[in-house]
Amino acid sequence: MTILSNISLKPYNTFGIDVKAKHFVSVKSIEELKSILKLKQYPEKFILGGGSNMLLTKDIEALVIHIDFKGIEILSKDKNTVNIRASAGENWHDLVLWCLTQDFGGIENLSLIPGNVGTAPIQNIGAYGVELKDVFVECQALHANSLKIKTFTKKDCNFDYRNSIFKKDIKGEYIITSITLNLTTKIHKLKTSYGAITEELNKMNIKNPTIKDISNAVITIRESKLPNPKLIGNSGSFFKNPIITKSHFNTLKINFPEIPSYLVSENKIKIPAGWLIEHLGFKGKRFGNYGVHEKQALVLVNYDDAEGDDIFKLSQLIQSTVKRIFNINLEIEVNII
Repeated sequence: MTILSNISLKPYNTFGIDVKAKHFVSVKSIEELKSILKLKQYPEKFILGGGSNMLLTKDIEALVIHIDFKGIEILSKDKNTVNIRASAGENWHDLVLWCLTQDFGGIENLSLIPGNVGTAPIQNIGAYGVELKDVFVECQALHANSLKIKTFTKKDCNFDYRNSIFKKDIKGEYIITSITLNLTTKIHKLKTSYGAITEELNKMNIKNPTIKDISNAVITIRESKLPNPKLIGNSGSFFKNPIITKSHFNTLKINFPEIPSYLVSENKIKIPAGWLIEHLGFKGKRFGNYGVHEKQALVLVNYDDAEGDDIFKLSQLIQSTVKRIFNINLEIEVNII
């Protein structure tokens, strides 16, 4: 464990933004993390996971601590369920693939989501009708000041749409070290109705899909719509899908009869943010070395050594235009640093 100086963070964020960390260290255990947090000569510390849900707009003056804990273990197993624990530094998609090799079901719809396990509970990751909270049991987290480990149950985490207690009430106070999930082993609860999964399974001529089939379908869909961060810098969906009142939606339907929607509750409607952005002409729009992806309007991209601040300003332009035309506040899903 060595503390390095003036390290480029380009390899450590999926946007591929080339900012520098004044000091940088990678930790592979909770004990290493504790020892680094105790260092008084670095009063400012910045925790870095998979770098998939952030946009870096400036150099980091603090000590950047890269969480690199590894390990997946089976905690308990009964007739049709299994509890597994995964360390925070594990790649999320690698965890999904590992579960598939064990025939553990529940997170196959979350295939190919970028980032590491430790950041998954922070924003309650979700895709294609499934959210982390659906299989979540608990997570362990280290308090950054007291250095004590605390267990957070699903109820403690206060999960909401792309949100949790870690993004709100106790933001920055805890560092997640591992998560525990409850998955199925025999009678899997398949979810195929959301998005284009059923259509993709039909293309594959699959009538009775397995969890592996669903994962493959999701991967195919995502790869057809979303750019590979290794080829084009991005952070996946940059904006949340807004939820508006039914009366607001009915007003919008008058001027935009084709606007798509999903019923959330009796008086709440979810609108696809991608449709709003595409309808305003931003989809595929390029501004030099950055822009909006040509296949998915929700994704902002770094084509070649763009500045993080330029991408942030583009996001603000999109927000203000959506507000002006639709009277909808478009919320950024990515952390702006």
